[in-house]
Amino acid sequence: MSKRCELTGVTPLKGHNVSHSNNKTKRRFFPNLKKITFKSDILKRNIKLNVTNSALRTVDFKGGLDKFLKTAKGAKLSKRVKKLKVSILSKN
Repeated sequence: MSKRCELTGVTPLKGHNVSHSNNKTKRRFFPNLKKITFKSDILKRNIKLNVTNSALRTVDFKGGLDKFLKTAKGAKLSKRVKKLKVSILSKN
């Protein structure tokens, strides 16, 4: 499973664990991913996506997955979500 948000494109970041004696060891900061089922009113089906918690809040703020995808930039979306966006835009 990819540790990447399908809506915002957020990937793990690199950094260091820093001990009290200032020793540094490499680590990764993973995004807060959740597997969420969205309901598309335009396509009339459920869509399961791997999204971050912040993306979930943004979708909720915009008023649903359909409205979010209409305004989303295509560069950050996954291939699967780009196809969904095209099908949503074509239905309208």
